[in-house]
Amino acid sequence: MRLYLSSYQLGDRPAAFKDLVRGRGQGWVIMNALDGVGPERRRSETQRQIENLAEIGLEACELDLRMYDARSLAEAFGRPDFLWVRGGNVFTLRAVLARSGADTLIAERIRSDALVYGGFSAGGCVLAPSLFGLEECDSTEEAQALYGFTVFAGLGILDRPFVPHLHSPDHPESEVLARVAANYDRIGQPYWALRDGQVLIIDDGTVTSGR
Repeated sequence: MRLYLSSYQLGDRPAAFKDLVRGRGQGWVIMNALDGVGPERRRSETQRQIENLAEIGLEACELDLRMYDARSLAEAFGRPDFLWVRGGNVFTLRAVLARSGADTLIAERIRSDALVYGGFSAGGCVLAPSLFGLEECDSTEEAQALYGFTVFAGLGILDRPFVPHLHSPDHPESEVLARVAANYDRIGQPYWALRDGQVLIIDDGTVTSGR
């Protein structure tokens, strides 16, 4: 299993992400955590992610999960060397993963080590066993409005919640995520705590957290 989970954007170790990628260095960018924003911002952010990956030698195209159900996604998904999942609203992302069948497909590919899963913020959060607690930060109403349901079960790839943007005063969600972390502390829930720039890397059982 190979994971590269950043608090924000590619983080401070982008070369480590490239080093995890095997094959031709071709993959998908998943932008569906931004399904609730305007189309122009979504387009510009998609281009930004593709360009960031190109700068480290990786070739990516967008896989828009809104366009698929489980059958058509299985046909279109192919054999990418990596996924890069952008942050945004974790409940919106989780809903579209469920609706498209991507949750099952991606989890299977991660566990069989068929690809590298990379992403930041909500892209890491969605891999937790549960998303409970993150409603403090991300509204569930967007997922309800767009897809008609909310899913609190994560993909169960990580062993605990992923909490980004901690101690990151330049990020607008740092304060609210500090409250999320405090709530986890209060109930004794372990979590992965990252500030912007830090990454969590899991490579065949070896875990590296930090810069």
